[in-house]
Amino acid sequence: MKARIVVSAVCVFDDAGRLLTVRKRGTGMFMHPGGKPESGETAVEAAARELQEEVGIVVEPGDLKLMGVWIADAANEAATDIEATVFLAPGTWTAHPSAEIAEIRWLDLAVLDRERERGIPAPADLAPLLTDYILPELAASRR
Repeated sequence: MKARIVVSAVCVFDDAGRLLTVRKRGTGMFMHPGGKPESGETAVEAAARELQEEVGIVVEPGDLKLMGVWIADAANEAATDIEATVFLAPGTWTAHPSAEIAEIRWLDLAVLDRERERGIPAPADLAPLLTDYILPELAASRR
């Protein structure tokens, strides 16, 4: 049986409509900003806290919109699943790497959509939660 880690994550967009991804130090995969809830913290409170700690974006927990809860292969831990509660941050943002974040990358979803239509897979360095659940969910919402 696989281990399971519970996390909160946030979809954040810039003014060009690109999706924010982050890579944590010592890892090779890009994912949403987010992380594990602290003791007594709700999923949405953890999402807002992690967003501020990791990329300097301050959003009130009540302003985050629930997208869904998914179980996916963990990007950086072998034989582990993540149970991710994913939120959408309102508006558009700028971000800078902080805390354990080594790098940020903005994904142009229109480009990814066109590539997917031509049979080109998503970049191999994206976390399974992104490629298996979030990118298809966002693509469906743009149709």
